[in-house]
Amino acid sequence: MTKAGSKGGNLRDKLDGHELDLSLSDLNEVPVKELAALPKATILDLSCNKLTALPSDFCGLTHLVKLDLSKNKLRQLPADFGRLVNLQHLDLLNNRLVTLPVSFAQLKSLKWLDLKDNPLDPVLAKVAGDCLDEKQCKQCANKVLQHMKAVQVDQERERQRRLEIDREAEKKWEAKQRAKEAQERELRKREKAEEKERRRKEYDALKAAKREQEKKPKKEANQAPKSKSGSRPRKPAPRKHTRSWAVLRLLLPLLLCVAGGLVACRVTELQQQPLCTSVNTIYDSALRGLRSHDILRWVLQTDSQQ
Repeated sequence: MTKAGSKGGNLRDKLDGHELDLSLSDLNEVPVKELAALPKATILDLSCNKLTALPSDFCGLTHLVKLDLSKNKLRQLPADFGRLVNLQHLDLLNNRLVTLPVSFAQLKSLKWLDLKDNPLDPVLAKVAGDCLDEKQCKQCANKVLQHMKAVQVDQERERQRRLEIDREAEKKWEAKQRAKEAQERELRKREKAEEKERRRKEYDALKAAKREQEKKPKKEANQAPKSKSGSRPRKPAPRKHTRSWAVLRLLLPLLLCVAGGLVACRVTELQQQPLCTSVNTIYDSALRGLRSHDILRWVLQTDSQQ
């Protein structure tokens, strides 16, 4: 074993073999993360250095066989601590560990383990037991490995269960989405069908209205010849002044008689008779009335009231 001093030179220059023993003063000069530069180290003693954590690069020392981390202040080990697959001897005495990383189950070569004087979880503490001699430390390594394997299986089972739950939830969500999309497609299909039916009805209504308009001239054309052939002709609309003409037709014979009497009374010798004298007087009065258009005005007023 080569011991690195507190001063001088690079860490590689201080390494003569594959075994390294560092004291507290060495760690003040050389950070722990620089240990990753020693991938082929097989034995490493970092005890009594007040370490509170190990960097993740530390787990790159995959050739380690023996590791002493006792009497530090480690609260946890790196999550990928299981990468140290060649580790056989691990001393974690007097730290502040409560649990171990699940990857600890991958340390299949571990033969010796000391977890005394750590505030371990009660279940883990019961599994680890004491490490007062070689036999107990070997039993501790074996039992803790079995326990961590069981924990790893349980976590894997739980992970699978949660994954299955997530898959089921995703399937349900996808099924719900498919049902929603199918419902939307059905709704759109129904709306299209309704719109098509509405347009068809409108088209049929317009077509029927057009046929009705085309039938009307035909009906009028068919009705016109019937009236000529046998049906009674319609009575012509009453002409204006019909009543006036009827009155004139009734008065015409009377007027002719009166006119004949007037001619006899005014031309013949009968004009000296008393009757003719009265007739002549009436004639003269009527003549004056006609001249003032009294009769014509009365006739026109009567026609306008009709």
